[in-house]
Amino acid sequence: MTVRVVVADDQELIRAGLRTVLDARPDLSVVGEAADGVEAVAVATRTRPDVVLMDVRMPRRDGIAATRELVAADNPARVVMLTTFDLDEHVYAALRAGASAFLLKDTRPADLAEAVRVVARGEALLAPTVTRRLLDRYAGRLPGPAPTGDVLTALTAREREVLTLTARALSNAEIAARLHLSTATVKTHVSAILTKLGLRDRIQAVVLAYDTGLVRPEPPVR
Repeated sequence: MTVRVVVADDQELIRAGLRTVLDARPDLSVVGEAADGVEAVAVATRTRPDVVLMDVRMPRRDGIAATRELVAADNPARVVMLTTFDLDEHVYAALRAGASAFLLKDTRPADLAEAVRVVARGEALLAPTVTRRLLDRYAGRLPGPAPTGDVLTALTAREREVLTLTARALSNAEIAARLHLSTATVKTHVSAILTKLGLRDRIQAVVLAYDTGLVRPEPPVR
């Protein structure tokens, strides 16, 4: 199957370069371009791509706000944020808005293409330990929606355990060992958590666990 991609960046040269990189792969196809966040939402709404490559800094509406709007509209596209700035604050804000990944614009072409494939499959691109580092540092500091713990009432006690351990950066295998379950059972629980809470991927589940207070940021080591 071909992964359909929308490229959103305010620089035409960057968009052309990304299109060239992606269209050169037989399993990837750029189906639309946008020069700002407003256009990005419109194009993604019209074309319904699998993945949107979204620049963080764009006129009229930045990439984080555009991502938040796509998620709120229940657009199925997964968002990969692109930026020249390697700032943890940008990464956390993007993840909280609903992005599934974050890449620098100097990422090698082959790595960019593989990132698009990974995100299209619904897999996490950031390592769980990196996600947790960001959340421990920024959870509660940046503006944005902060859901209450009430949203977790849909989960069973076991699913809450699995979500807690997921947010603590444990892999499925590690969760299985901790709870004396099979890895397949843990995967089933994770899938149920995502479905019940209306989440796109594992990273969004971790963000929600912090935002609801199920998991608290750990104090910095002195």
